[in-house]
Amino acid sequence: MGFDSTDDMANADVVVLNTCVVRQSAEDTATGVLGRLGKRTKGNDDRMIAVMGCMVGPEQKELKRRFPYVDVWARPQEFEPILETAGMRHGLDPEGCLAGAVPENPNVASFIPIVHGCDKFCTFCIIPYRRGRENSRSSADIVHEAEMMVARGVKEITLLGQNVDSYGHDIRPRIDLADLFEMVHEINGLERIRFMTSHPNDMSLRIIEAIRDLPKVCEMVNLPFQAGDDTMLANMRRGYTIGQFLDKIAQIKDVIPNVTLTTDLIVGFSGETDEQFECSMDVLRAVEFSKVHTSEYSNREGTFASRKMTDDVPRAVKKARKVAVDEFQQIVQGKNNDLLVGTQFDVLVEGLKRGRVHGRSRGDKLIYIDAPVTRDDRVPEPQPGETVRVEITDSSPWSLESELVSSQTTATVNKEKVPVV
Repeated sequence: MGFDSTDDMANADVVVLNTCVVRQSAEDTATGVLGRLGKRTKGNDDRMIAVMGCMVGPEQKELKRRFPYVDVWARPQEFEPILETAGMRHGLDPEGCLAGAVPENPNVASFIPIVHGCDKFCTFCIIPYRRGRENSRSSADIVHEAEMMVARGVKEITLLGQNVDSYGHDIRPRIDLADLFEMVHEINGLERIRFMTSHPNDMSLRIIEAIRDLPKVCEMVNLPFQAGDDTMLANMRRGYTIGQFLDKIAQIKDVIPNVTLTTDLIVGFSGETDEQFECSMDVLRAVEFSKVHTSEYSNREGTFASRKMTDDVPRAVKKARKVAVDEFQQIVQGKNNDLLVGTQFDVLVEGLKRGRVHGRSRGDKLIYIDAPVTRDDRVPEPQPGETVRVEITDSSPWSLESELVSSQTTATVNKEKVPVV
């Protein structure tokens, strides 16, 4: 529409606040920013403030009462009200502005949402109430967006969804995530495909086999278990037992022997005893996930748990349990990463982090890359978008050090021969 971007909210003509409210702390942060914006807006009638994302539910009456200075409230992915209001305010035509909503200079590794909303209604989660029921994007739109991204330099695409494995369940004729993998896999120039987040009940054998069989799909699965005790899982309305979850893990490992597994875990959910928490630790010991995203349960107003359950686990206990998980996971990751020293892997270079060249392996390990010094000079550092071969020289629980072995001209891999970090 002709606007220029700025990082200075104080001088912006249009401010768009995109919100996440998975946890109460995230919504508290958003309301704090809105409060500061309100103070800055006084006396500036020309400024437009828009709020979008999961903070904006179907009913906006209370939001409008609390924040009367906000000009536009837009639910997730509803861009049109923002563009239309900005156009009217500044005499601009928004027609066609969403036709190619792809960044001009996207990151080498970028994301594409493929399904919005969620039908699971876990008792702790606000997302179905804020984002609505599952709504899959058409495969044609997704492939088109992916093609545009690749044309602008993207090498790796992560397909996103609150429950990504349920993609296509609402499309007729019905397709699934495996079908979408195959379509995106055909895009020339694309090297890697990832996806998240999965639900154990929708991780089908067909999806697992597609991960194994399609060279561009990374052998990595994020499969949250959230709790290791069946009573806790039932109270969360997760829809499976821990035995069924572990059976799914065994199936994944059997089909994809070199798979990288990550998970999500909530500690301190309503009524969780020390013995029930220990069941979660038993799962971590049994599987030894490559990464564990741990969160302390917080009461979320509007969820089933907030209405029917008591947040009765003391905050100090929640913190202690999270520390126990983090300390255990640090040991697991340190031990497993130590075993990788001396091995070689393919790394997609993403850019600079802390002033150093870095990239990620197919298993999503953060790897720092040093170019070796020759007799005459240091070999040129690899550039973002290049896939290079490295040898691991050192490790920590959180990242790996490596030295460049050679540039790699092709990213096509034989999954049976290439090790996965």
